[in-house]
Amino acid sequence: MSARVPVVVDCDPGHDDVFALWLAAGHPSLELLAVTTVGGNVPLEHTSRNARIALTVAGVAGVPVAAGAAGPLARDLQTAEWIHGENGLGGPELPEPAFELDPRSATELIAEVLAGSSEPVALIATGPITNVAILLRDRPDLAPRIREIVWMGGSTERGNVTPYAEFNAWVDPEALDLVLASGVPFTMVGLNVTHRALVTPGVRARLAAIGTRTAAFGDELLEYFCRKNDEVFGLPDGPLHDPVAVAVLADPGCVTTTATHLAVELQGAHTVGATVADLDAMLGREPNARVATGIDVERFWAAVGVAVAALD
Repeated sequence: MSARVPVVVDCDPGHDDVFALWLAAGHPSLELLAVTTVGGNVPLEHTSRNARIALTVAGVAGVPVAAGAAGPLARDLQTAEWIHGENGLGGPELPEPAFELDPRSATELIAEVLAGSSEPVALIATGPITNVAILLRDRPDLAPRIREIVWMGGSTERGNVTPYAEFNAWVDPEALDLVLASGVPFTMVGLNVTHRALVTPGVRARLAAIGTRTAAFGDELLEYFCRKNDEVFGLPDGPLHDPVAVAVLADPGCVTTTATHLAVELQGAHTVGATVADLDAMLGREPNARVATGIDVERFWAAVGVAVAALD
């Protein structure tokens, strides 16, 4: 086994996805093999461009980026321009990506990475989990090649797009249901934990002080993101959700998880997309997931700082 954990990041950038990509690309514990994109925070055209912009700004070369599903398995795509801006990365002036999209589809790229790796590869999903579901549906033979799936989404408490549903789960609950049924080791990193990863003025100052191009671009992203979170949710220190999922693998000690049975609501006038974590084992069913329950916030931001400092 290599010293670094090989990972593929499946994302829908989105401000917080950018920091997730930077944490995956810059942290010494991880080896970023590929990036795939999905329609989510904004349509696929923008998420695919934004992922390449994130890597371009950070000087990350040689990591292929492939576009995947434009929308959910069984629903119309719902997006979140109201928090991320029309292009998904409101705030800074966006440079042109330094490289083109990979000609393969997201699932083709992931399949080839899995088949070609000398060890199982972890999949980190920070948007609707559609691409991972399609992979598991169409290539179940590759499931043993997946070390684990870590997903930012869901909540053990309240939602952020409906009272009970978190955005990524709500956009494509059928995909989440399929992934949970696959038997691949699965960790949910939900709002109950990510809402503690707040971008305080101190955090912003600490990241900006790194003084690199990546840090400066990140500060512009955070200025916009925190302002929009204040306008929409009354949270001036916006929670930076997606990198917490990456931190589960980059620095395992900073996120606490517990084994439980996890399900997602596929119907319900008020509950569709709600994640049901049976933390008290009331259903008497075997655990099929790990669910994040705590975070060492200082350790998390230290890991983000280490990664950003390692980039251009």
